[in-house]
Amino acid sequence: MGKQATGWSPDSWKNFEAKHLPSYADAASLADVEKRLGNFPPLVFAGEARALKKELGEVAEGRGFLLQGGDCAESFAEFHPDNIRDTFRVILQMAVVMTFASKQKVVKVGRMAGQFAKPRSSNFETQDGVELPSYFGDNINDIAFDATGRQPNAERMVQAYSQAAATLNLLRAFAGGGYANLRQVHQWTLDFMDRSPWGTRFAEMADRISEALDFMQACGVDPATVPQLKGTNFYTSHEALLLPYEQALTRQDSLSGDWFDTSAHMLWIGDRTRFEGSAHVEYLRGVGNPIGMKCGPSLEPDALLKMLDTLNPEREAGRITLISRFGHEKVEAGLAPLVRAVKAEGHPVVWSCDPMHGNVIKAASGLKTRPFNRILAEVKGFFAVHRAEGTHAGGIHIEMTGQDVTECTGGAVAITDETLSDRYRTHCDPRLNAAQSIELAFLLAEELNSELQGRRDAA
Repeated sequence: MGKQATGWSPDSWKNFEAKHLPSYADAASLADVEKRLGNFPPLVFAGEARALKKELGEVAEGRGFLLQGGDCAESFAEFHPDNIRDTFRVILQMAVVMTFASKQKVVKVGRMAGQFAKPRSSNFETQDGVELPSYFGDNINDIAFDATGRQPNAERMVQAYSQAAATLNLLRAFAGGGYANLRQVHQWTLDFMDRSPWGTRFAEMADRISEALDFMQACGVDPATVPQLKGTNFYTSHEALLLPYEQALTRQDSLSGDWFDTSAHMLWIGDRTRFEGSAHVEYLRGVGNPIGMKCGPSLEPDALLKMLDTLNPEREAGRITLISRFGHEKVEAGLAPLVRAVKAEGHPVVWSCDPMHGNVIKAASGLKTRPFNRILAEVKGFFAVHRAEGTHAGGIHIEMTGQDVTECTGGAVAITDETLSDRYRTHCDPRLNAAQSIELAFLLAEELNSELQGRRDAA
């Protein structure tokens, strides 16, 4: 950031309009929790957030790709090391597929260690004539439809902090402690992947990587001594929705004097909280972290440019990632004017595609799902727009899990409406399972290759 945002302080957001924030009945309890959290150690460090910003700056310049994935909403109930490991493992597999096939660097960011809060279209939910507050995520209230559990409870923020800390601890160990070593690439395949043709393709690619490593070792390059082969950089992110929590974890960097939100490396603003005069925009304007912003059909080019001037007045590369979420039928018409405006204005941004949020439908069974063919169609549309505009399709933002769930229909594993309910476990929105995620990674690699080829032809 370089210099302090004018007129900003960690609590200046309170003078702006905040939507999708819970109202806590017990103000004293909220103040007590905020004070305690304020004394807790930071979850991430300013230097790490700056390192991610530098990597994203390279993506913005067309050198690399952002892979952002993880749970729709983390839950206290499903908190388990195996779940964290399996999701991390699928993200590693996706990154390796894309790096190997496209020869581009992949920046890995998890929707993990803090992705609890959810914006809701209504503050209340009615079941059988009983009206209770809506479920806003485990860091606010309980998913069970119960009068006590549905009351927003500030103490839940402390539990969210401790779960985020434990999750981060495990992720750091996996990323740097040998699990991410490329020599392990065969071991990353999850057991149930054998049923998918993409599992076979991944195994073939893993063989080729192993051969390449053997060759390098014979030449004297040993993965044991090369940090890039032995471990990986892995960052965390979540939607900065629950501002009292984010403010409590805001710290001033002792080296630069800049403020950082130490709850995650990267934070994003949702489609429902980015508007003129938004408290969420005001808060994120002043922290030095990389910021994401969801861009949907309701966003006009002029409003987007205004937002970029507010959030990134210095036009710092890597500071802003724009995450488009249109739906498979609207992406080409909706995204092109935004891309054109940002390009003409010269703002350095990473363009990322969220093919999940615009493609939710209700299956015949009544369950929410996202048809895999619509997800792929939005990704293809996203790449088509960037090819046409001469800009870099720089990232993907997906809700996925390493668990063998059946929540999104389609894909090579052919989940049908009938089999949706077999292992439908999500806390809110349907997620891609491991096989579907790997299938998507191969498609992304193909699209990146054709973008690269197009650039070569143009040159």
